[in-house]
Amino acid sequence: MRQEDTISAISTPPGSGGIGIVRMSGEEAIAIAGAMFRAKNGKKAEDLNAASVTYGDLVDGNGEIIDEALMLMMKMPHSYTKEDVVEFQCHGGPVALRAVLERTYALGARPAERGEFTKRAFLNGRLNLSEAQGVMEVVGAKTEASLRMAVGRLSGRFSGKIKELRAKALDLIAHLEASIDFPEEEIDDVVIDDVRLQTVAMKQAVDDMLKTAHAGKILSGGLKTAIIGKPNVGKSSLLNALLSEERAIVTDIPGTTRDSIEAYSDVGGIPLCLIDTAGIRNAKDAVEKIGVKRARACVEEAALVLAIFDGAAPMTAEDREILALTKGKDAIFLLNKSDKESAPEAAGEEEIRREVPGAVTLRISAKTGEGLEALEKIIREKVYGSDLNGDEASFVHDVREENILRRASGYLTDTLQTIENGMSADFIVIDLRSVWETLGEITGETAGEGIIDAIFSKFCLGK
Repeated sequence: MRQEDTISAISTPPGSGGIGIVRMSGEEAIAIAGAMFRAKNGKKAEDLNAASVTYGDLVDGNGEIIDEALMLMMKMPHSYTKEDVVEFQCHGGPVALRAVLERTYALGARPAERGEFTKRAFLNGRLNLSEAQGVMEVVGAKTEASLRMAVGRLSGRFSGKIKELRAKALDLIAHLEASIDFPEEEIDDVVIDDVRLQTVAMKQAVDDMLKTAHAGKILSGGLKTAIIGKPNVGKSSLLNALLSEERAIVTDIPGTTRDSIEAYSDVGGIPLCLIDTAGIRNAKDAVEKIGVKRARACVEEAALVLAIFDGAAPMTAEDREILALTKGKDAIFLLNKSDKESAPEAAGEEEIRREVPGAVTLRISAKTGEGLEALEKIIREKVYGSDLNGDEASFVHDVREENILRRASGYLTDTLQTIENGMSADFIVIDLRSVWETLGEITGETAGEGIIDAIFSKFCLGK
């Protein structure tokens, strides 16, 4: 698709609402607006100020009113895309919005592709690639910590660090190349030693950023967490407690949950994608068998397992089967029903620790909330680790960035090895240039067109 085209899309979520927005961007946006908008003050669209809001009617080809609306005019370069942008704030009915959108098409606009408004902001230099990704991170943030990370990215906190590293690499390259250009002046050991020290500092900075990747990816996409246990141990009660709502049906009848229930929960700032599974046992009816099969599959796919046991009863064969399912998984073992007077102090705990060396166990009551604060702390420690300072604004947020930084770290190691081997400055420059080019893939300065298209294809329409 050509960037010269004027694009149009609905920028608010599907469905009915108080307000619906149709957005246009491109060189014909103002002309199209002038043909379909009748301002109550009588002014024409092209005569309005660079940044203005005007009340009026949107009309079809016959002059019939489609809807009344506010028109927001943002003339280039003072707009989101740095092009002429017009937004119609209409009533939020889907039929009216579709009619307004179709009218923009009839007058020459074309449907915007996914993320095309933000892609234009990137191509026109308003945002770098990392900041552009922050736009969708803000839209999709599920917790306050996720939002802090997204806003930090959008405001350039993360990309600022990348730019600093690239600038440092470029300075070293320029210094070495200047020395190469004047061979009569030998490069002394002081220069090489300075390059080595700065390379060590750059590698440390990159490796420190890589330490945030685990937490950043979870804050961005959520931590898939399976709640497993035999029937009637309190899986659904725990789900409801973590969600602070009655999401799952809770009864004293074993096997109430027949299928997996999935929901997002904010647990200490960590977005958990919680999956309440069917109770694992030797099911007799066909429906429950399917539920148990799905529960086992959820355990395989989950990044974290919350394995629940009845802390007021001895371990059973079904409990031991659940212990076996957690082998090789990151799991937290919860001894529920600690509120019951009959709950012995260490019921099942010794056996769990014997069967799973290093097991993290916790006594809780999903009914009263006892132990849930401690569970939150354990989950935060698993996600953030002990050596992170919680500055989410500068966290690595996806696998692509993590892989780029790992490659950059590798090239920095190569640079140090080249220096250690006493090789000439030309070879040091080659390694440092690889660092500079690799880091540029994060900000988009050296990213290929295919990568850029793939990133923006994940955006929603209208953004």
